[in-house]
Amino acid sequence: MPGPVAITRAVSAGLTACELTYQQRVPIDVAVARAQHHVYEHALAAAGYRVERLASDAAMPDSVFVEDMAVVFDEIAILTNPGAGSRRREMPAIAAALKPYRPLQAIEAPGTVDGGDVLVAARRVFVGRSTRTNAAAVAQMRRLLTPFGYTVVETAVRECLHLKSAVTAIDDERLLVNPAWIDAAAFDGFRLVEVSPDEPSAANVLRLSDRIIAAAAFPRTVDRIAALGIRVERVEASELAKAEGAVTCCSLIIPGATS
Repeated sequence: MPGPVAITRAVSAGLTACELTYQQRVPIDVAVARAQHHVYEHALAAAGYRVERLASDAAMPDSVFVEDMAVVFDEIAILTNPGAGSRRREMPAIAAALKPYRPLQAIEAPGTVDGGDVLVAARRVFVGRSTRTNAAAVAQMRRLLTPFGYTVVETAVRECLHLKSAVTAIDDERLLVNPAWIDAAAFDGFRLVEVSPDEPSAANVLRLSDRIIAAAAFPRTVDRIAALGIRVERVEASELAKAEGAVTCCSLIIPGATS
């Protein structure tokens, strides 16, 4: 059986025209962004994932952030309807890439949701209400996922772009959080591991089958994760961070994918 797959997408030549909500626009070195993205892909491959990289072009500045286009479950993949209209042209290639691996469902207007606002932890699916994700999409996700035994929990997002800017899963029982950006009560039943106070953006880490990928910019938070006995691989992501991107944003993980 083929191993797990990670779908990525090349860094667009138009990255400097990316969508921004919470950050000021600053110069982005596209060449450095591409070099950092290659290292990220190598880290995925080293963890045993078959990396399938999709092409991009200058007309899709944010397309490296493939996470926003879909949410992958064991049973299905849900294609999102991104909150930024400029990003919807990215969807056809993502749908084609996922089709061999999962039955596809889709969020329909007026629902909008970015994959970065969806956190799957065990059988709970947390959906953050943000500037990109609305109540209509939450209702559609609940309708699609309840038959498979998932519980969909709507929660608030504040002072950051996406839910996964503020909280990600370390494993099925522990979540890495910035408590200032979420309602911690929504995550009752999980052990919450807080980021280092001087690293507010450190809560976004990518959980793989046997390790965590984290941004090298947050060494104190990485040390907190490692102290739990979890293997952590650090990658540089400084240029994509200028586009409000983080490590979960740059891949769609398909565990145990079969074609």
